[in-house]
Amino acid sequence: MTDQADCITSYSGIHMNPLDPKPDDFRIEDIAHALPLICRGNGHVKTFFSVGQHCINCAREAEALYLPDSMVLACLLHDASECYMSDVPRPFKRNLPEYREAEDRLLSVLYTKFLGSDLTEEEYRQMKRIDNAMLWYDMHELLNEDFGPKPEIHIRISYAWRPFREVEEEYLDIYQTRNRSMI
Repeated sequence: MTDQADCITSYSGIHMNPLDPKPDDFRIEDIAHALPLICRGNGHVKTFFSVGQHCINCAREAEALYLPDSMVLACLLHDASECYMSDVPRPFKRNLPEYREAEDRLLSVLYTKFLGSDLTEEEYRQMKRIDNAMLWYDMHELLNEDFGPKPEIHIRISYAWRPFREVEEEYLDIYQTRNRSMI
């Protein structure tokens, strides 16, 4: 039994220790609920744009590239650790090896639960290419910053504010549609 002092409580009421994640700790409904309420860039952006919207864009890009359903779901879930460990900006995260290890462990459990296995090295590289492309557009639009050459993407991105319930429903819809086809 996990000591509740070491736990967070998810939206659905599950007490879980992010440093000792178990497959039963996770519900897709918790992830779909939390990510639309978390702002990209720790809120240092021109307008609210959620981590949920970013994950949806990554999944939509994977769809546009005709990647397998498992990759669409991997892209949808790639920031799910932020529901449990909060978002740590990349420049800071680079200097926190223990945080990165804990995040990798949590994501491994998440991927195994929702995809049936952790990502292979090639799947991870593919997901990161999509994530980095979306990050370029997020930085450009939300912070007026460009880094490196503009990547080609295959979807249209809207940075218009969306109600979190709408983002939550779209997140769940993508998950349910792609998960059904994997079964």
